[in-house]
Amino acid sequence: MLSSLSLSHRPILAPSLSKFRVPNRPPTFSLSRIFERNPRLTKSKWKISCFRHEGFSPENPKPEYIEHFLPEELVQTELYKSSAHRRDWKSTLKEAADAVSRAVGSGWTVPWTAETILQVMLLWVAAFWFIGSWMIPFAAHMAGFSKESLTFKGQALFSLVTDVTEGIAGIAILHRCLSHFHPLPSDWFKFSLRGKWLFDVALGCLMFPFVNQLSQFNLTLLPLMPSTPVTISSVEQSILARDPVAMALYAIVVSICAPVWEEIVFRGFLLPSLTRYMPVWSAILVSSVAFALAHFNVQRMLPLIFLGMVMGVVFARSRNLLPSMLLHSLWNGFVFLDLMR
Repeated sequence: MLSSLSLSHRPILAPSLSKFRVPNRPPTFSLSRIFERNPRLTKSKWKISCFRHEGFSPENPKPEYIEHFLPEELVQTELYKSSAHRRDWKSTLKEAADAVSRAVGSGWTVPWTAETILQVMLLWVAAFWFIGSWMIPFAAHMAGFSKESLTFKGQALFSLVTDVTEGIAGIAILHRCLSHFHPLPSDWFKFSLRGKWLFDVALGCLMFPFVNQLSQFNLTLLPLMPSTPVTISSVEQSILARDPVAMALYAIVVSICAPVWEEIVFRGFLLPSLTRYMPVWSAILVSSVAFALAHFNVQRMLPLIFLGMVMGVVFARSRNLLPSMLLHSLWNGFVFLDLMR
């Protein structure tokens, strides 16, 4: 009993510090040196931790190790930056799409389905081909003359009659196919001088030089084949002949008749109808492609698609056919005047 008490009050001496010298340069840390000088340390279970305030617990008998977290943190940082970049890219696209949607407005109320849309467009293409290639030439033949035998004035009048007939047929097809859905909503086939659309038309006119550059680029991509004969249209022939009557009749065809019925079909009917199945900007693009295909000229596809998109945006913003018709007429007049130079 006394011996145990005396042992318990015997002072415990700390290891002598003289054995550990502090050199001027940073020492090299070695675990083996400590265990050689203190053999009793090898009997204990030690854990070396990278954290300063972590306690040593005998209940945690894990092997000795040193963990390095820096590479994992770097990988996590890179992954975070990559995901943040993807989020920024997606948010930018979403903001751009929202801006376009606000600029062109919302869709139309479409009472008919895709079957009616397809029916109208197929009937219009068939009527366009039948009237221009068969009906008018056959009527001229029955009257005792052909287009090739006509003078410049006669050919210009022939083109005017053909274009007017095709336009009337297109409007008749629309009226017949959509008669089951009358009365139509108020924003369908609207013509009005009211509204703030003059700025949009002026902005569209500023696109004309770019459309002209697209024409040159399209010819570079798809040049005419060497075997393709170079022909001069009746319009160009009348311009070369400087026939004022013929030129006036052709000006009516390209600047009044064609813009009116083409805008009624492509911007007045097709573009709003497509908004039942797609956003407005998609409907503008699809209707512009259809507008370009209807001209049957591969060398002019790109400029016509872009021009159709410009006129589609003007129409979608105003919900009015008059601005797009005016812009279309100005473009055709620009081309006509360019031919006269």
